[in-house]
Order: sequence, then C-alpha cells, then structure tokens
Amino acid sequence: MSTRALITGLGIVAPTGVGTETYWHATLNGKSGIDRIRAFDASAYSTTLAGNVDSFAAAEYVPGRLIVQTDRWTQLGLAAAAMALRDAGVDPKALPEYGLGVITAASSGGNEFGQREIEQLWTRGPGAVGVYQSIAWFYAASTGQISIHERAKGRCGVIVAEQAGGLDVLGHSRRVLREDGGVLISGGTEAPLSPYALVCQTRSGRLSTAGNPEECYLPFDRRAAGFVPGEGGAMLIVESAESARERGARTPYGEIAGYAATFDPRPGSGRPPALCRAITLALADARLGPEDVDVVFADAAADPELDRIEADALASVFGPHGVPVTAPKTMTGRLYAGGAALDAATALLSMRDSVIPPTVGTARPDPAYGLDLVCGTPRQARVRTALVLARGAGGFNAALVLTAP
Repeated sequence: MSTRALITGLGIVAPTGVGTETYWHATLNGKSGIDRIRAFDASAYSTTLAGNVDSFAAAEYVPGRLIVQTDRWTQLGLAAAAMALRDAGVDPKALPEYGLGVITAASSGGNEFGQREIEQLWTRGPGAVGVYQSIAWFYAASTGQISIHERAKGRCGVIVAEQAGGLDVLGHSRRVLREDGGVLISGGTEAPLSPYALVCQTRSGRLSTAGNPEECYLPFDRRAAGFVPGEGGAMLIVESAESARERGARTPYGEIAGYAATFDPRPGSGRPPALCRAITLALADARLGPEDVDVVFADAAADPELDRIEADALASVFGPHGVPVTAPKTMTGRLYAGGAALDAATALLSMRDSVIPPTVGTARPDPAYGLDLVCGTPRQARVRTALVLARGAGGFNAALVLTAP
C-alpha cells in the first residue's frame, strides 16, 4: 500500500515562542531563546545556559488534574498536541473509534518529576512518594497521557533514540498510515532542565561551558565547543491523503516523502560513520536525487568531530557548497527528542513561506567544512524539498525528506 503521509497540523512549544506563528516570527528574526537556566540555580554546574520556555504556563493548556500527574515534559507534549489538532482542524470525536493514534519520541523522560519524588523518599520516607511516580517518569508517559486526553484509541507507541527519535517517529507514522490509514499525532518534546538531568547531560562532555548566550552554541564554527540543552519541541498531525480528503482538510504543509535510519559502527572498528548512508537511503526512498533538495536542516552538534562527520556526509552527497544548510536550533538549544520534530516543523514552514531561516551565532563558518551555511539573516528561496538530519547519543542517525504539497 502506497498511502501518502501528509502533515496537516503543527503544534510548537519552544524557547523562542509558544505557538507556531510566534515561534516562526522569532526564528525569522533571529531571536534567541537561550539564556541562563531558570528552573533552578545552576551556578555550580559547568553548563549554566539553556533554551528555556519561559512563556509556558501549564494551567493554560493542561487540566489541573493532569498537572499533578505529569512531568513538565508531558505537559509540553499535551499542549503541543492540542495545538496541532486545532491547526489541522481535527476533531477527535468526529473520527472513527480507532482513527486517531499517538506516536511520540522520548529521551530523558520525566526526570524533574522523578527527582522530586526521590527527594521525598529520602527526606520523608516511602509514604511521601506520590502514586503518579510510577508512570510520570516513564518514556511512554506522554504518549499515554495524550492518547487518553485526546481519546486516541488507534495505534500508539514511543521511540527512544535521543535526538534522532524526533524523526524516527515521523518515519514510523508513515509506516503505520500505510497499514492502518487514519490520523496520527506524532513528534516529541523535552524538559531536561532539572538538577539531576543536567548532571547526566554534562557527563557526555558535549555541552558548552560558555557563559555568553550569543557564543555558547556555534556549529560549524572554529570556536565550536559544544551545545546547550533546551526544552520544548513540536507535535505534528500526520494523516493519510484519504483521511485528509474525506474530512475536507485544508492544503497540507507537506508530505513525508522519504525516511531512513542507520546506526554508527562501534568506535575503533575502522568502518565509517553511518550518517551519509542514512541520507542516501532517505533520498532513494523518496525517489529523489541530491539535485532535488533545496535545503538541509542540519543536526549541528557544535562538536568539532561531529561537525566534521556531518559536513563530510553532506559534501559526499551534494558536493562542497552544494546545497544551502541551516541550523535554527542555535536559537533554542538542542531539544533532544523534541529537537528533530521541531526541525521538521520548521522545514515545513520554510516551504510554506519560501524562506530559509538562519543559523545564529555562527557568523564566520569555518570554510574547511565546505558548507553553504545560511547565517545571520533568512534567505529567500524556493523550497520544495527539505532534508532534515538528526543524530542521537550512542550512534543513532535519522534522515527525513519532506516535500511541498
């Protein structure tokens, strides 16, 4: 079955804005959401900056009974899912009983909720641990809570592959639609700004220790020295062309035309990284060639070794300076499970408005990388096909090809 997977709705909760148009306006204006961590006093940590979603108040989007049951990560997901459904004009009650499903990406899970309950355990004893601790931390919590709240009885699931998971869920959603049809809520969010979560992240050695928000995340720059984390993400409504036609949906944002996932070989094996293979497989899946791609939304790790691997993969497929490349995540930080889903949403907005958003901070990209990096200001361009890349800690690679309707 060759059912087309269309994206008909977007819901965005990001450090640069809550709501799709608010986020998009800030992105095109190069407005960064990176500042000192506000969730707690991080002055004793090596990393003190992050992308904070300051304008999000859970009570405005999530019922009170769910707030006490859920971590901030899930609350962000519930809000983004509701926005996406509204944007797509989908009324879950009007769909067939099993016509709506939920597939989300997860990375660190409900770490803030879990830390709070562990603190209760050690300071007040087991009787002080809340009953919702058993589910709020779990990787599938957002999928479960969204499915219950939106009455989604169709296919549901969760994929854990760190940043790559935000693309994996969209690829998996296309597979599910080919088997079942219908409508899916798909994407990811993240809330990694708690003391314990930050400790876990700093152990990777990939986080920036810079104190200046304007110079803390500089991919493909000679000064690159790691990234900063961020919270938020995006949910997308992915549905079959048949479903969109039957309910009279408006023109979709775009289509999932190609997808591939690969896994890096173990260090020391002598085998090359697998990102390049993910790109070529995704293009083959879309039945497109490198010349068809109008823009690449890069993974942009801001680590010299990882940036070199990504630049080499792009040069291998497209040639030096062969395609415009951008990394608007420099304005939000890396959102882990939410980051690639947000990049996919951003790529769709880029197609809609024929403009490539900028990479901020990296004013002088290192020419050794051979990239046509869109820096500083947006670039007007006809965007009909976008390639979105993501890598997750441990060797995950994902590539997604999106095409305009």
